[in-house]
Parts: sequence; C-alpha cells; structure tokens
Amino acid sequence: MSGTLSHMFDLAVDIAKLPVASLEFRLALNPDDVRRMHGHYTKPHPKYRIFQNKSLGAALVDLRRYASPDEYVRSIKGRNSAEHHARKARSRGYVVTEIDRNDYIDALHEINTSLESRQGRPMDELYQQKETRYVQEKNYKYFGVLNAAGKLTAYSNLGFYGNFASFERLLGLRNNDGAMHLMLTEIVCRFVQARQHDYLMYDTCFGASPGLRSFKKMHGFEPYRVKYSLQ
Repeated sequence: MSGTLSHMFDLAVDIAKLPVASLEFRLALNPDDVRRMHGHYTKPHPKYRIFQNKSLGAALVDLRRYASPDEYVRSIKGRNSAEHHARKARSRGYVVTEIDRNDYIDALHEINTSLESRQGRPMDELYQQKETRYVQEKNYKYFGVLNAAGKLTAYSNLGFYGNFASFERLLGLRNNDGAMHLMLTEIVCRFVQARQHDYLMYDTCFGASPGLRSFKKMHGFEPYRVKYSLQ
C-alpha cells in the first residue's frame, strides 16, 4: 500500500509540473471524424480513470515557439541528434512527400508487417490485414518517405482537428538510414513554415517505452497537461 501511495504522490507531483496546453477540436473540419476523435481523446484514461485518455503527458511541439524552420532545426542539433540523422537520410537520397496511399498498397502492407513487435509490444492484428482501398479523409494528410530508388520506406497519417494536428499512425521499415528522423523533422518544419496551427501532437510521453520517449524528445516533443474543447 505504501508503495502505491508513493507512486501516486510522485505522479501528482509530475502532473503539477507539466505545462498546460489548450487544444481545440473544431467540428467544421469534418464533423463525424472530429467528434469521434474528441471522444477518443477525452474518454477516461484506461489506467487513471479520473483523467482523460490523452490529457496527461501529451507529447507536443509548441509550434509558436519557433520563428522559422531553421530555428526549429537548430533546437534539435547535436551529437547523435534528430537533425544529424535526418541530414544523413537526406544525403542518401531520401525525400518526404505527401502521398495517396492507394498508390502504395503493397509497400504499406510490407511496412505494417515488417516486424512482429515494436517498442516491446506485439503489433496489433489490424496491421496484418492488407487494405485494398484507402479512404482519403478531408481533415487528414498522408506523408511518405521514399528512398533514392523511389521505394516507400516509412509513412505517417496526420489528423487535423483544430488548432493542432496529431500523428495517428507513424511507421517505417527498420534501418539505420535516418528515414523516420527525416520525416518527423521535415513535417515539423512544414508546420512551422505554414504558421496555421499552435501544436503538433505525437500521442503521449507517459506510457511510452524509454526508446520511444527518447525518440520524441529528440524531435522537440515535450509532455503537457492538456485541456480539450469542442467547437
């Protein structure tokens, strides 16, 4: 019992230290999808039922912090940094581009089934099912990383919900070329350049494996306590 109380006390202290972000869901973007995602983000947390599902330790980049893409890139430089790995991928011919997923049916299935587990967890059976046709939601963009030969090696599905956007899926073939780092840094740079959103979200920091938390931190994502609204 004392161990549980100590853990809860430490958790309360950590929560109190978190900066607060206000994230707005705007129905005008796509009423059915936005309402559904608002429900998912605000439902009771599976472990701490008194909190909302995505309210504690949400991994966010505050896009307003950076005056330019160059300023963001400078913030993630350093030895073995995200900028270093992204630059390595770019030098090897990798490029980030928006994609129509229907042009990459086989490549997406290959990526989804390339590993049986990630971050120490088995892949959901959903990833084993090969899609034959993808629906393009109007409040989403879909990005891919192509290697020098034009092969899709990584992809991400990005939902636009209001004053923020969120990665709803981000996956790639495992290699040491830095393709995932390139995709993250390139997308953040595009958001900073566009100046149309306040935050970019990549799920949460709490509950993520140490490796995934480190990956998010390398790209400037920090834990926040989030207050959601539906407009």
